[in-house]
Amino acid sequence: MRAPEFWTGDGGGLFPFLLAPAAAIYAAVTARRMRRQGWTAPVPVICCGNATAGGSGKTTVALDLGQRLANRGVGIHFLLRGYGGTLKGPARVDPQVHDSEAVGDEALLLAAERPAWISGDRAAGARAMVAGGAQCIVMDDGLQNPTLEKDLSLLIIDGSYGFGNGRIIPAGPLREMPEAAAARCRAAVLIGEDECGALARLPSRLPVLRARLAPGPEAELLAGQPVYAFCGIGNPRKFFATLQEAGAVLAGRMPFADHYPFDEGDMRDLLAEAERLRAIPVTTRKDFVRIPAAFRSRVTVVTVKLVWDDPAGIEGLLDPLAQRVPIPA
Repeated sequence: MRAPEFWTGDGGGLFPFLLAPAAAIYAAVTARRMRRQGWTAPVPVICCGNATAGGSGKTTVALDLGQRLANRGVGIHFLLRGYGGTLKGPARVDPQVHDSEAVGDEALLLAAERPAWISGDRAAGARAMVAGGAQCIVMDDGLQNPTLEKDLSLLIIDGSYGFGNGRIIPAGPLREMPEAAAARCRAAVLIGEDECGALARLPSRLPVLRARLAPGPEAELLAGQPVYAFCGIGNPRKFFATLQEAGAVLAGRMPFADHYPFDEGDMRDLLAEAERLRAIPVTTRKDFVRIPAAFRSRVTVVTVKLVWDDPAGIEGLLDPLAQRVPIPA
């Protein structure tokens, strides 16, 4: 999905005005759905969610929390819907069996690190995960899904995008108003600088944890090298900026819609352009799993990691949950 141009900006213009009635219906349906009572799991449930459609850094935060909990000896499992995949679940993701067409790209990223499950019905997925040995569940998305009660919800905000034009789908990118989402969260996580004034929409009582994305070690090898960058993520500008910050010379760039399914024709065109530019073709880890296997050896992956301004803040939120988990001797 490629977000409409009018989803950014100040919310003015003809399209948001014409779509306002549909947005009001969407908001009412969401509000009614959120009044439902969900299933309470016997293990802690953490949700990395957002108020907007599209990417905001949820998967990156989920991976970071998973590592922090695993460092404490907690057997965490990831739970997500499997956006873009055909499998509805509940099912445990097996990277040796499943591809992005079956389970989506985020599921493959998460499953490469810890056990990951997809389930359109989050409660059914959680039940399967508990039966499968999960001591703690970390949800990638699901803040607007009421079927599973959460012990800790985090509102993830992309500082370079904020809340878009501030309007509800389809007039804007919001799944619900930020104030409503924040009311169910223990803290907000701002990734990058607050370029769009998103923090002004949050209640003053909500703690804000700040973090930034830093390139992985492979980026150092690209310093001073010409690269041709392509990606299909929620905010391609972040990836391009990360490469430049790492010292790579951006000879060309090609943004695609979020979760774009690269085919052989796309890859032949992209590699031909990289060769014409005499540049190294590079993409994100998330995009790499959607590239046809025959082309992967010719593309360089640049990973990113989350760097917290104050790691003690997120550790403090995890402490009481980790203490609830019985750790085997």
